[in-house]
Amino acid sequence: MARQNHTSAAPTTDARWELVDARMRQLGNRPDALIEALHTVQETFGYIDRRALERISQTLSVPPSTAFGVATFYHYFNLLPKGEHTAVVCTGTACYIDGAAELLAALETELGVGPKQTTEDGRLTVFTARCIGACSLAPAVIVDGRVHGRERVPDLLERVRAL
Repeated sequence: MARQNHTSAAPTTDARWELVDARMRQLGNRPDALIEALHTVQETFGYIDRRALERISQTLSVPPSTAFGVATFYHYFNLLPKGEHTAVVCTGTACYIDGAAELLAALETELGVGPKQTTEDGRLTVFTARCIGACSLAPAVIVDGRVHGRERVPDLLERVRAL
C-alpha cells in the first residue's frame, strides 16, 4: 500500500523556506515565476506538497488551481516525497511492446504501489518515463540511477527486494 499522509514542515518553522522565498523574490514574486518557484521547492524539499502549493500560489498571486495544474502537468514534479530508492520503468514504445506493462503490474502486485507511489515503509518509489533512450535494451528499468536492460519480472522483483 502506498504512503498517503505527507506534509513538509510548516513554512514558518522550516529554514529551507528562506531559500524558496529568496528565489521567488529574485524572480519578482510574479505569476510568470511559477515554474521556477516549483523547481526551487522541488530541489529544496524533494517534493511539492499542498502547503508549498498554497504558499507559492499566494506569494506569486496565482490561483491555487493554476499552481496545482502546473505541478501535476509536468512529469518532473512530485507531490509526495520519494522513497529511499527509486525504480523507473520505461514506457516508451519499444519498452512497452517488450513488457513494461508486465513489469509495472508485477511491482504493483508485489509491493502494492503503482507509478508515482512509494511503498508503505518508504523504501521504494516507482516511476515511469516516456522514454529513457535505451530502446535497444527494451524493456529497460532504472533502479537507483543504474539502467537495467532486457529486464524480466523475476529479475526486477529480485533487484527491488534486495534494496
